[in-house]
Amino acid sequence: MEEPVDNTPEPTLVDLAEQLDMEGMVGFTQTFHQDLHDGFEAITAERFPWLEDLKKAPWSGVICLGMGGSAAGGDFLAALTAREGKCPVVVHRDYTLPTWFDGTWLVLATSHSGNTEETVAATEAALKMGATVVVIATGGQLAGLPELFPSCYLVPTVGGQPPRTAFGHIFSRQVAVMEHLGLLPAQSAEERKAMLERLAANNQHFDVIAQPEGDIALLATGLMEQPMAVIGPSELAPALNRFKNQMNENAARFVRIGVVPEMNHNESVAWGGIGPDADPDAPNQALLVLTWPGMHPRVQQRLDWMVAHATTETAWNLVGEGSSLLECLLYHCLVMDWLSITLAFLHGKDPAAIGPINALKAHLNSVQ
Repeated sequence: MEEPVDNTPEPTLVDLAEQLDMEGMVGFTQTFHQDLHDGFEAITAERFPWLEDLKKAPWSGVICLGMGGSAAGGDFLAALTAREGKCPVVVHRDYTLPTWFDGTWLVLATSHSGNTEETVAATEAALKMGATVVVIATGGQLAGLPELFPSCYLVPTVGGQPPRTAFGHIFSRQVAVMEHLGLLPAQSAEERKAMLERLAANNQHFDVIAQPEGDIALLATGLMEQPMAVIGPSELAPALNRFKNQMNENAARFVRIGVVPEMNHNESVAWGGIGPDADPDAPNQALLVLTWPGMHPRVQQRLDWMVAHATTETAWNLVGEGSSLLECLLYHCLVMDWLSITLAFLHGKDPAAIGPINALKAHLNSVQ
């Protein structure tokens, strides 16, 4: 007897989203540009008069305390200030503070929940040393610290969603605070409006529910079976790291990252495919190259050479669009968010599900 023919059509991305998107990850991503707008608008001198007082201080730098999605904004701030800022920004992910830390450093403590234990511990330690702290949180222990310490100030953010989807809410507030303090040059109202309009248009273009056969869906399909590596210039390192983290959490996929030019002094040997030193798995990896128009020309030449000589058979150049590093970084955020969610759907995963992280938190709570 012949086997019966299964004529059931393959589920579309729209079907998969309806079946798997239990916490509305698609909806949170669709509003990314609006989250940015609202966060920028939320920070005013009238609402937060203490900004004028903090602006007068000669800060040695800003130390950003946070973990996971809540720490990502600090990485982006560090890249922006390295290029055009007035002081260094250092991101610190731990329970304790560096030994060099003192009260001349402004602390920016970020936790979406306000209860991230590493961030709470480091923030309390800083306050006990007499440091000035700006907290960005939806509530929790961090949000309560301004009631206990006069040198602690709260910038409330928006809750009700996973921290990694709240990046727009968090990062826009971080940028706006830095601008009001004079530590980053402020965008003009016209520049910001134009940037947000372009990001809104790109967000709609990348939306796999509205464009189920568009560029993101095609790229995700090509990445289904291959290990992924993503590389780019130093100033895009925060986007590379967030790409890895979004893939880890949303799609449960590993990603290796490489930053140029540093990786050219070590990892290029494994990619090169020349002689016995080459990694035999290199040809099986899909290579994604994140770039933007403002790259150093020598870095562009390095990337071009690497793509030409890498043994991988699959490579894509993802060019960040925009008139500034800030906009190009945000553009890449949109790409990686939609790409990681789409891969989650194609793998049959709810992009919001983070079982191992929840299991670890439960274990830590049980052994306190």
